[in-house]
Amino acid sequence: MTRAYHASSGDGDSHKTEGGTAALGVARCLSLAAAPTFAIMALLTLAAPADTMCSAGQGFPLAGMVPMYVLMSAFHLTPWLKLVSSRRKPRQFF
Repeated sequence: MTRAYHASSGDGDSHKTEGGTAALGVARCLSLAAAPTFAIMALLTLAAPADTMCSAGQGFPLAGMVPMYVLMSAFHLTPWLKLVSSRRKPRQFF
């Protein structure tokens, strides 16, 4: 197995930390982008003409592209729920 190392001038640890922080920021933005993207795709698909390719399972209630996009949006809500819950401050009653 090969390992790739980045050559850097100066302190190598600070370079790794900056790169790791940037990667985490990009990953967080991408995770927050998934749910709205699927919701928009569901709305656009709802406005489009009916799919002929997905007509095989018409008796099944979750058949079609719109329910699939709604489910995918729901499955990708976790980062949004974490964001909302982290911004809430607990009440102090004393």
